[in-house]
Amino acid sequence: MTGRSATGAAVRRSAFVDLDQQPWTRCRSCRTLLYRKRLRRNLDVCPECGDHRRLEAPERIRQLVDRGTFSQLPDVAAQVDPIGFVDSMPYPQRLAAARAETGLAEAVLCGTASIGGHRLVLAVMDFRFLGGSLGSATGELITRAAECALAGRLPLILVTASGGARMQEGVLALMQMATISQAIAALREAGLLTVSLVTDPTYGGVAASFATCTDIVLAESGSRLGFAGPRVIRQTIRQTLPEDFQTTDFLLRHGQVDMVVERSVLRARLGWLLAAAVRQ
Repeated sequence: MTGRSATGAAVRRSAFVDLDQQPWTRCRSCRTLLYRKRLRRNLDVCPECGDHRRLEAPERIRQLVDRGTFSQLPDVAAQVDPIGFVDSMPYPQRLAAARAETGLAEAVLCGTASIGGHRLVLAVMDFRFLGGSLGSATGELITRAAECALAGRLPLILVTASGGARMQEGVLALMQMATISQAIAALREAGLLTVSLVTDPTYGGVAASFATCTDIVLAESGSRLGFAGPRVIRQTIRQTLPEDFQTTDFLLRHGQVDMVVERSVLRARLGWLLAAAVRQ
């Protein structure tokens, strides 16, 4: 499979209404009618209110890395169905539908690239693929990316967007939290930079493991990060939560992330971190 953008009529769960054949779109945050080409020139950030649209993995990579430098790591469209899971359709059919809609083999796109002339390995999750859920194949691909970084003595950047572990695979999905975290620990022990870029949304097992165990944790402006959603937490502890709970500003104030960065300066900020790591 290649990292091409989706070509089907998939429903995008984003901050904007997608009318694929229309030149205009409406921001769901401020309701401003926006010219689609202007929105794309602004990196899919609303120029009126600053609301950040969710990005597909190929578009995220295009925005972040030096042009023409991305080389995808080999991936395999593994058919993992350990518990024969069926909801409204069998799990293998749901996987096939996600692959057809997104053009991706799994919920992550991994490869090598350069940012500001500095070589690195990156793994970019895609929320369109079953909510960016962490399944066995997804975990294997991210682990391979970390191993590739270790073998080449390169920094690793993880871009997270996930609802958590993939329930259709049971405990095997949960095991990926430990597997990836151990691969990141090996990079840290080798003195190689690891960076997590948290994007909206990052929840569940991903938030509780590798999204927050890297050397540096960045959060894109407007992102949400947490183990469970606010409604679940509120119903569990039966307490009122702060209004800005799990938002980037709240997370920064409480030391959960190191920096909150606007999309327009993300590439420059990552380039600065990579340059600083080289000078060490």
